[in-house]
Amino acid sequence: MQKIRTAVIGVGYLGRFHAQKYAALPQSQLVGVVDSSLATCQAVGAELGVPAYADYHQLLGQVDAVSIVTQTPAHYAIAADFLRAGAHVLVEKPMTETLEQARSLIEIAAAAGRILQVGHLERFNAAILAAEPSLHEPRFLECHRLAPFRERGTDVNVVLDLMIHDIDILQSIVRSPIVSIDAVGTPVFSDEIDIANARLRFANGCVANTTASRVSLKTERRLRVFQDDAYISIDLQQKILTVIRKRTADTPPGPLPVSIEEQNLDQGDALKAEIESFLNCVQTGAAPVVSGEDGLQALETALRITEQVQAGQRERA
Repeated sequence: MQKIRTAVIGVGYLGRFHAQKYAALPQSQLVGVVDSSLATCQAVGAELGVPAYADYHQLLGQVDAVSIVTQTPAHYAIAADFLRAGAHVLVEKPMTETLEQARSLIEIAAAAGRILQVGHLERFNAAILAAEPSLHEPRFLECHRLAPFRERGTDVNVVLDLMIHDIDILQSIVRSPIVSIDAVGTPVFSDEIDIANARLRFANGCVANTTASRVSLKTERRLRVFQDDAYISIDLQQKILTVIRKRTADTPPGPLPVSIEEQNLDQGDALKAEIESFLNCVQTGAAPVVSGEDGLQALETALRITEQVQAGQRERA
């Protein structure tokens, strides 16, 4: 099969990893990398043996698929230009700054007949994939995503930077509209919200509690799911899945009234899996795992949480 001509727009910390994956995958021919910092771009280009460009317009019409890994304010214009030029697009989360921009990208992709995938990487986490067969009508979910403070990523608040990962996972699991949100948060080290908590109530009665912090001493990414037939603990950081169920006549006898199944999973390579899935969609026309509509839904919830936190800050002021 003919190789897919690929490029990466924005090759900073995360974009460099995107470029490395495209360069290594057999179905991809990485034809260039782009970054507003010429020094950064040239360094990655030299590492991978591909041309480096300071202006993405030079690659319009020259590639079949791109990853857009710039800062969020640049996502819309770049994605729209490549879609209109006939390229398939994988755009990092959050997909755009505004809901209007997100809806516009979905419309442009549909009109062009091109794949629009959003980079919600945790959908490809080995622990999430392993847990999927056990997830049935959850009643309560709890997420904790904690990280130490770093300057990188502070161009957006913690809801759009970190919590949006869990928002996407929650909405993909529950698959019911959100009817109410109760959220609090505050800046600590930056001018943006650095720690936030949100309680989401869904139309089907499920409730989710999610906390995100980028001012913690440790790193933690954990999801707990409570449902009628099981308690499921998913450690996304360590890739450990624990499923606890009440014993029935069909389960082997044991010393406890519950059965405990624990899987220590291979770390895997979620970014490679994400890009492979994107390229497979390009080749086959299959729908992406994380569609533009999914990205829009996660962005809408993240913005609602942000607005409520900011309203609370104004009241306190």
